[in-house]
Amino acid sequence: MNFDRILSDYRSKTCVISVEKYPDGGYGNIRIAAGNKAHCDDMLQVMHRPFVPDSPYGEYLPQNKNFEDYCYRCAILGQPLHAYVPLPQMGLWLNMFLLPLESDREDLGYCVYSYDIAPQADSEKRAALSADTTAAVLKTCIKLRGSEDLRQTFREIIEDIRQICDSDLCCILLTDRETRSCINFCEAIKPGCGLLSMDAYLDESFYDVVQTWDDTIGDSTCVILKDERDMEWLRSGNPLWHKSLTNAGTRSLVLLPLKNSRATIGYLWAVNFNTENTVKIKETLELTSFFVASEISNYQLLQRLEVLGSIDTLTGVQNRNKMNLMVDDVVSGRTVIQTPYAVVFADLNGLKRINDEEGHIAGDLILKKAAEVLRATFPRCDIYRAGGDEFMVVAPGMDEATLRDRKRKIKEAANAVEGLVFAVGACMVRGDDDIRAAMRFADQAMYADKKEYYADHPEQKYR
Repeated sequence: MNFDRILSDYRSKTCVISVEKYPDGGYGNIRIAAGNKAHCDDMLQVMHRPFVPDSPYGEYLPQNKNFEDYCYRCAILGQPLHAYVPLPQMGLWLNMFLLPLESDREDLGYCVYSYDIAPQADSEKRAALSADTTAAVLKTCIKLRGSEDLRQTFREIIEDIRQICDSDLCCILLTDRETRSCINFCEAIKPGCGLLSMDAYLDESFYDVVQTWDDTIGDSTCVILKDERDMEWLRSGNPLWHKSLTNAGTRSLVLLPLKNSRATIGYLWAVNFNTENTVKIKETLELTSFFVASEISNYQLLQRLEVLGSIDTLTGVQNRNKMNLMVDDVVSGRTVIQTPYAVVFADLNGLKRINDEEGHIAGDLILKKAAEVLRATFPRCDIYRAGGDEFMVVAPGMDEATLRDRKRKIKEAANAVEGLVFAVGACMVRGDDDIRAAMRFADQAMYADKKEYYADHPEQKYR
C-alpha cells in the first residue's frame, strides 16, 4: 500500500497503524507502519531519534491497553473512533482520531491515526461528545447540582450508571491511604445477578488489592476487561487482583480512578457490563467520573468542616456547639429522643491542681482518659464536652436502675486511672419533660457531688 500518498494530505501529526489479526479474532503486534512529516518531526523532537517505519508502537508511544483496543476496533472491526483523554503520567491531554483503512492483507488491518497533544484540557473538546453521552452526563450533573441529600442522590446516580453500562454491579469506592481503608460510598446491584455487595469484601486485606490498581491503570484513564483474553492479561500482570475478581464472579470490568488535584480519592467501577458498548461506556464514564470526583471532594470537605465544627479535637467527643444544636432540635421537636432517657453531667475534680502542678499536658491526658471512660460506660450514647472539664451524656431508653448502675461504673472506672476523679449528677426525662430543666437538675446534682468530694478532700480544691 502507498502509505506516503495516503498521508501526504494530512497536515496534523498523522501515521498509519497496522494491527496483526489472529484467526480467532484476537490481535497481535501493533506497529506504526508509516508517518507524515509532522509525525516524524514530533517523534524526533520527543524521542530524540528518527522515526523508523514499521516499528512496534511502544517504541514511540506510551504502551496503553485501551489505546490498543481502539486500534483493534478501528483497524480490524472498521469502527471510526475519536477520544479526548488525559495522559496522567505525562501531564498532557491527547486528542486523537482513528479512521479505518482498507487492507490488502488477510492477516493485517490498518487505520489512520491523527493526533494532537496539549498541556491543558480544552473544555470545548471535552464537551464534543455524542448526543447520548452528553445527555447521560448532563443528567448526572443536574442531579448533583439540585441535590439536598447528596448520599441519596449518589445512590440514584450509581443506578443510572449501572443501567448505562447494563452491568450487574456498579460501585463508588472511596479510599483512605492514611488509614489503609475503603468505604462503599454507594452501589447498585442488578436484581437476581448473584453478586454480593462490595461490603462483603471490605476486610483488612482488601486494601492490599486496591493498592495494585493504580499500577495496573498505568498511563491509561481506566482499566477495561471485556473478555477472557483481557482477564488473562490481568492475571499475568496483577494476579492478586485477578484472583479477587474471579472469586467474586467477575467476567468483565471497567474501572476508573476518581481524582482530585491528581490525588486518587476513590474508584468508579462497573462489573459484568455490556461489552458491545465498550467505547460508549468508556466515553461516558470518563467524563462522568470528572464531575463525580469533584462533587465527592466537595462533600468530603464539608464533612471535614462539619467534624471540626462539632467535634472536640482533644477528646474526640462532640463539642458544646453540637450540644447546643441538639438541645435546640429537641426543644423544637425536630429531634425526638427515646424516653425515658437520662441526662448525665460529669465534671473532673482536681483538674486545676493537675494543670498547676504537673502541667497542661498532664491535664489534657486526664481529659482524654475521662472521655474514654464515658464512652466505655455509655456506648452508643451522645457524649459532649460541655465546658473545660465538664461533660454531658444523653442516654436514650435508660431506666433508673440502669442509670444508677452506670453512675457506679463511671466512678469505678475512674478509680483505675491515676488522677481521674468524677463528680456526677443525673436526671431522668419522661414523657414531655423539658430537656433544659433536666440539664439544670443534673448540673445541680453534679455540683452537690463535687461539693461533697471537696469537703472530704480539701487539699484538692483550688490548688
